[in-house]
Amino acid sequence: MGINTIIFDLDDTLLWDKKSVKTAFERTCDYAATIHNVNAGELEEAVRKEARALYEGYETYDYTVLIGINPFEGLWGSFDDPTDSFQKMKDIAPTYRAAAWTKGLAALGIDDAELGAELGERFVAERKVSPFLYEDTFAVLDELKGKYQLVLLTNGAPSLQNLKLEITPEIAPYFDHIIISGDFGKGKPDASIFEHVMEKAGITANDAIMVGDNLNTDILGSSRVGMRNVWINRENIVANSAVTPTYEVNSLTALLALINKL
Repeated sequence: MGINTIIFDLDDTLLWDKKSVKTAFERTCDYAATIHNVNAGELEEAVRKEARALYEGYETYDYTVLIGINPFEGLWGSFDDPTDSFQKMKDIAPTYRAAAWTKGLAALGIDDAELGAELGERFVAERKVSPFLYEDTFAVLDELKGKYQLVLLTNGAPSLQNLKLEITPEIAPYFDHIIISGDFGKGKPDASIFEHVMEKAGITANDAIMVGDNLNTDILGSSRVGMRNVWINRENIVANSAVTPTYEVNSLTALLALINKL
């Protein structure tokens, strides 16, 4: 059964978000190590831990789960988006950033709230100048553009996801439709956002295939509407038996070979 539409996830499918976050952490922690006698790697680990704990304690946490926004996006996003919940996140974000870094320092025996606040803002700046893509992203999109309708379906706050696209401006022009969960009101794996994509693109589930790195959002969500999917498993993770992808590949290049056979 042929397809005419390919739906791509963004983060860690086309954009190498994990590397971008890791790089921003490393640069920020290296700077901290010039101020205090602190191990940069230990500080990163401590801040990640404190950030997760803080993030789950805010009143906006359930909303972030619904939309699909992780704690480390919270560390650099502005969340200047229309909904009341995003506006609450906008108010919380500066305090959250400062607290995560201050608590991370404290976990290593350093009491320096002023530096914690500075590191929080430095991480934002470092993340903005650290966009990474996979080496085969553009080659694969070049090959698919014009042959298929291409849709970008990404979880997150519109302000943040659009910023990611602004700092990697080559990506957006490949896509016929760009759909962000924060604009829609629910994120993957909710079936309704996939139904919205199909309506927007004028397709049925049989016409399309979903491509993503996350079993619990991209693969689970597309399977809920009967859409075939491709799990990009670059890290050779053992699949969760509760979620079974239609296909599994280890790169976008391998995806292209698969698509050419369908």
